[in-house]
Amino acid sequence: MKLWNKGIELDKAVEAYTVGSDPQVGLHLLPYDCQASIAHAHMLNKIGVLKADEMQKLVGGLQEIIELNKKGQFKIEQSDEDCHTAIEKYLTSKYGEAGKKIHTGRSRNDQVLVALALYQIDQLKQVKELAKAFVAAAAKSKKKFGPICMAGYTHMQKAMPSSVGLWLGAYEDAMSDNLILIDAQLKLLDQNPLGTGAGYGIPVFNLDRKMTAKELGFSKVQENPIYAQAARGKFAAGTLSVLTQVMYDLNKFASDLTLFSMAEFGYAKLPAEFTTGSSIMPQKRNPDVCELMRAKYHVVLAEEFKVKSLMANLMHGYSRDFQLTSESLLNAMDITQSSLSIAALILEKLEFDKKKCEASLTPELYATEEAYKLVKGGMAFRDAYKKVGEKYKK
Repeated sequence: MKLWNKGIELDKAVEAYTVGSDPQVGLHLLPYDCQASIAHAHMLNKIGVLKADEMQKLVGGLQEIIELNKKGQFKIEQSDEDCHTAIEKYLTSKYGEAGKKIHTGRSRNDQVLVALALYQIDQLKQVKELAKAFVAAAAKSKKKFGPICMAGYTHMQKAMPSSVGLWLGAYEDAMSDNLILIDAQLKLLDQNPLGTGAGYGIPVFNLDRKMTAKELGFSKVQENPIYAQAARGKFAAGTLSVLTQVMYDLNKFASDLTLFSMAEFGYAKLPAEFTTGSSIMPQKRNPDVCELMRAKYHVVLAEEFKVKSLMANLMHGYSRDFQLTSESLLNAMDITQSSLSIAALILEKLEFDKKKCEASLTPELYATEEAYKLVKGGMAFRDAYKKVGEKYKK
């Protein structure tokens, strides 16, 4: 079943190429599509398109689909193309004429727009909670290990005295800033595109878009239907940009831990159950978890670039290019959520070696302090800088 079929069978090779991974992506979006379809059914009943009993049947059927999907029992075939068609096929096969009416007043375009908006809002709220958990774990670790002094670095060389607390506090603050970015993106997504159709509104029917917006938890409707289509890529790119910022901080965190847990440093110690081994070297304890977290930032960044590149140079209105953006969004969201969970777990189990940290506080780290003491005694900073510099020239 294809919603657009007019009696001519699509070439199978072309079908496989154009459908791509949409059935798999559709399983992730299906609960949100059903949620929007329930609100749409309620609205169609209000404006007289659906009778009360038809609405009740369709709402019941949509709730059944949600439950089947949770159990892994709802299938989206390649011939369906996407979750929207699979849902309508299920409803039509079960409820006949009532099922045929569910698509009244909407296009697959605004169906996917609202499903994606609901998905991003729901998943970003989960990212927000995971980011808060990371902040809390960093604060807890800082309370325990914060007073331990250690060397601070610039250019990967010892620079000035630092502490475990200062280091952990940097990531605590960074992730707290990311919470602001998440809230800003949630505010941007908080507008209902359902009812904008294929980008030019819905003729004849006076849809109650405010009703569906209220039921779906949006604070307003997205007024301009052309912009609703353009916003698909813009909003996805915005969400990916936020995820990239989160992963950027986790990349730095993981990079630091990879170094700090080296025997040559020994500042931090990952628990044995967090490390992997070598197939040939019996002694190895490898920080693979940190290395992969470091690398996954680049994967999320690539997904952001991919979406921004796909959306550029397209004329306004829908183009099939948009299809390729959804998988990037799902992949980046999954990586970010799992990385935040693992990072918080690392913080809960991470230990710091006080002796090795403090042993890093070699005399040259205090050169700047020495210079400023001379300045405080009346010497010009540049002269003090040169005088202390001579001491450490060798």
